[in-house]
Amino acid sequence: MIKDKFKDYATTESNPKWDNSIKREKEIYKRKNDLRSEFERDYTRIIHCNAYRRLKHKTQVFFSPESDHICTRIEHVTHVESISYTIAKFLGLNTELTKAIATSHDIGHSPFGHEGERILSKISKAEIGKTFWHEQNGLEYVDKIELLEDINKNKQNLNLTYAVRDGIISHCGEIDENKLKPREEYIDLKEYSSPNQYAPYTWEGCVVKIADKISYLGRDIEDAITVGILDKNLEELYHILNSKKVINNTVIINHLIQDLCENSTPEKGLCFSDETFTLINEIKAFNYKNIYMSDRIKPATRYFNLLINEIYNTLKNAYDGEKTLNKIEKMKKVYPNVFEGFEQWLSNYWNLRRKRSFQNDIIFNIENEKDFSKAIIYYISGMTDNFAIDLYNKIIGF
Repeated sequence: MIKDKFKDYATTESNPKWDNSIKREKEIYKRKNDLRSEFERDYTRIIHCNAYRRLKHKTQVFFSPESDHICTRIEHVTHVESISYTIAKFLGLNTELTKAIATSHDIGHSPFGHEGERILSKISKAEIGKTFWHEQNGLEYVDKIELLEDINKNKQNLNLTYAVRDGIISHCGEIDENKLKPREEYIDLKEYSSPNQYAPYTWEGCVVKIADKISYLGRDIEDAITVGILDKNLEELYHILNSKKVINNTVIINHLIQDLCENSTPEKGLCFSDETFTLINEIKAFNYKNIYMSDRIKPATRYFNLLINEIYNTLKNAYDGEKTLNKIEKMKKVYPNVFEGFEQWLSNYWNLRRKRSFQNDIIFNIENEKDFSKAIIYYISGMTDNFAIDLYNKIIGF
């Protein structure tokens, strides 16, 4: 295989897209002795924020596994980072940018995996007229919600570069055509209205988009075998993989990476061989039928729906127009462990400036009903599985 085929297209200073790629909506503070590049600074800002840390307690596919070896959201992110780094390094792309996008790509995921996302989307459509999808939520989290202290101890949003922000909202892993190229247009990322609407702006963003798919296809199979879901379907899987050997995630990943690197060119785009692309679609169809739609998962799905809706409805009961703050104070007497935390979180972003010693943007007018609903959706989306369960138990308990 030929290395560095994409070197001339890497997001570096010689790339015509460079200036746009390193733009930030707001400048972050500068250090005279900072050794990091712009994308390295993004990476460290991501791993220091709370939303990234909480990924270790969020569902990937299987909820609350007894085994420590079942994949959680943070492990999935680590897999994507590893896979995308391998691909980007071999192709000659910017590995610093790839690493920052991969590490942050799922930062907007809700508790309870994609089922939690679907539940929040139903609530969002009903309450504010907009769908909820984790790629957009990830961009909004790094732009509006996540806070870090600057050198003057003021709380600021992450203010990541355009290329990383674009990679977050463009990373949807569902690829229906066997080629992927970056778009040429520099757009306002707020123009996104649905997942997969635009291709990523950079080749590095395209690599992460494909690495996301490579990561979950094999690992979800391995976990499903571990928990016993696929015991009756292994023959079908052996037929798809054309092998009766032990089904190993690393073997699947290695094959897909090698095939991608061998077949991709700047002219064709990032692509697999026709044979491997067919295999990917067969594995994906198998996973949906036998894993994601499994009867074994459905009881948890019903539980998630009850839990998220109860949290949302309880918090929404505090809305009372201009009297919302007073209503929150009353609700704290009934649900002290529920509303004290919500009020503390909300006060970072609301229009009431009391005790505001930080400089991040105000994004919620709590006297506006849609703003209040949006705030609750943001709040729930940032929860870990365990935090959401604990909050629900506090709501129903006495």
